[in-house]
Amino acid sequence: MSLLSCYANDIIKPMKEKTISKNLIFKGKVFTVYDDDVKLPDGSISHREVLDHSGGVCILAQIEDEVLMVRQYRYAVGKEMLELPAGKLEKNENPLPAAVRELQEETGYQAGKMISLGSFIPTCGYCNEVIYMFKAEDLTFVGQNLDPTEFLSVERVKIKDLKTMIANNEIQDAKTIVLCYKAEI
Repeated sequence: MSLLSCYANDIIKPMKEKTISKNLIFKGKVFTVYDDDVKLPDGSISHREVLDHSGGVCILAQIEDEVLMVRQYRYAVGKEMLELPAGKLEKNENPLPAAVRELQEETGYQAGKMISLGSFIPTCGYCNEVIYMFKAEDLTFVGQNLDPTEFLSVERVKIKDLKTMIANNEIQDAKTIVLCYKAEI
C-alpha cells in the first residue's frame, strides 16, 4: 500500500446523508420542490431544499458542416436563447424515444441513427435533473410538430463557429455547451 493511499484511508469518511423526512413545498407541471430533513455524516440534522425533475434530453443534429439549433424566448432569464433541440422527459420515460420525439417536434427532422453520448447533472446542489445527450445522424425532414405553447425558430449554425459562439457568450445554455464539448465539436 502506498503512503498516499494509506493516508487517504485515514481521512476519508463516508459522506452519505440520510433522509429523515420529505416535506412537499410545491408540486407543478415541470418540477416538485421539497424541503427535506437529513441526517449528516457527523450525526447532526440539517435541511435540503430539493427540486425534483423528471429529466430531459438534448440532441446534436448534424447536417454536413452545420448543426440544427433552435432559438426561443426563455421567460426565466428574460431573453432569447440559442440552444440545441431539447425537451423534458415524462415521468419514467426512456430517453431515446424522447430524443427522437423532441428532435422531430422542434426541428422537423427524423434521424436514421441516434447515438447516446451519455448524461450529465446540470445543477446537483439542489436539483436531481439528469439530461441525456444524443447525436442524431442521417437526418430526413418530415415537418415540425411544435407543442401549442412552443414558439421557436430553427437555425443552422456552422460547426466551426460553435466554440467561438460559446466563448463569446452568444451561446449560454448549459446543456448546449456540454453536448457540444462532449461531441467534440
